[in-house]
Amino acid sequence: MTARSTEKINPAILVWARESAGLNVSDAAKKLALNDSKHQTGSQKLLLLETGERLPTRSQLSKISKAYHRPLVSFYMTHPPKRGPRGKDFRSTSALRSAQEDAQLDVLLRDVQARQEMVKGILDDLGEGRRREFIGSATLDDDTQKLAKTICTILSIPTTRTEWASNADAFFKRLRAAVEAIGVFVLLAGDLGSHHSAIDEDVFRGFALADLVAPFIVINEHDAKTARSFTLVHELVHLFLGETGVSGTPELRPGDSAMERLEAFCNDVASHVLLPSDFATIKPDLGASIDMALSYVDKIAKRFLVSQPLVAFRLGRLGWVTEAQYRGLFDIFKTRRSLLDVKTRAENNEKESGPSYYVVKQYCLGDALVGVVQRTVRENLLTHTKAARVLGVKATSVETLLRRFETRGAALLEARR
Repeated sequence: MTARSTEKINPAILVWARESAGLNVSDAAKKLALNDSKHQTGSQKLLLLETGERLPTRSQLSKISKAYHRPLVSFYMTHPPKRGPRGKDFRSTSALRSAQEDAQLDVLLRDVQARQEMVKGILDDLGEGRRREFIGSATLDDDTQKLAKTICTILSIPTTRTEWASNADAFFKRLRAAVEAIGVFVLLAGDLGSHHSAIDEDVFRGFALADLVAPFIVINEHDAKTARSFTLVHELVHLFLGETGVSGTPELRPGDSAMERLEAFCNDVASHVLLPSDFATIKPDLGASIDMALSYVDKIAKRFLVSQPLVAFRLGRLGWVTEAQYRGLFDIFKTRRSLLDVKTRAENNEKESGPSYYVVKQYCLGDALVGVVQRTVRENLLTHTKAARVLGVKATSVETLLRRFETRGAALLEARR
């Protein structure tokens, strides 16, 4: 019988990779399909590899690589690397997040950061690697309303929101296009390649990667559609401040730490961008009634094409609703969201088919990113293999994505004539 070929690696790399994936030994053994046998449990089998008492085969390393979301080559490093920069963490410390959830977020961040570096090279090749002057142009000493007006002017957001769209989802699409037009790549992402690795919106709402040439904003695609506009503008404010970091759910009463003050600044600017200061000419008399507050919130949200939680947040910051009303409103919004999710899943199950993979993928990637890759590939400056890495798809999917982008672009031009 031929002995199995094993790979000589530092076992400490296996421990590092597992822990950075947020997995304990038991969970990792299950993901690796290391089943219990008569003499050993799956966990014991994994520990033999992690202590160096047994060396892994190439096949085992390949499985470990996929399970831990690490490139195969990283397992041949001499020593475990230091943890890469996540940027600043602006999320509430009171929110409950597991180590595995944070590890999944780190994987997503690493992936987007790697793609950002490739995009910077692509822009240089195209002669488009110019500095985005708005990055880092603001400070926390700026007046939030003045900065909001500046952003509205730069993005050409109309005072009457219906000039852009008739609903919140359509408004987000126009807003996203405006942000991409000033040089920001806006992606929707919320998993590591499949729904099995979905990252909940409670783990992150969005993150900004500040860069003078290729700034990126990532919005959690699993969050409510009506909440996307606020997250987009919030992360854009981070870019104006020149801050890279991860954001969570807005806090009505932020703490006094530097991180919390910065996050509150971004929340206030974003709320003023989407809900101008003159949204109400006089303070409404809402009393202490949840029903009156809810009716008012719904009316304002519909008028300005924003989410109800954003309106409630603004009312709370103004002191126009009590703390009890504010909490009550969010309980209602949470219930509404749960009911909507159930209804949406039921409707999707009834449908024979939904949007194609390419329609969804292109929407999540955004026109700015797909457009840059399309131009570079067509000018023979980028191979389909490298294009796949930038887009986060298989190489065999690149051409279909690009052709669909080209066809859609031609159709839009024809419609405008």
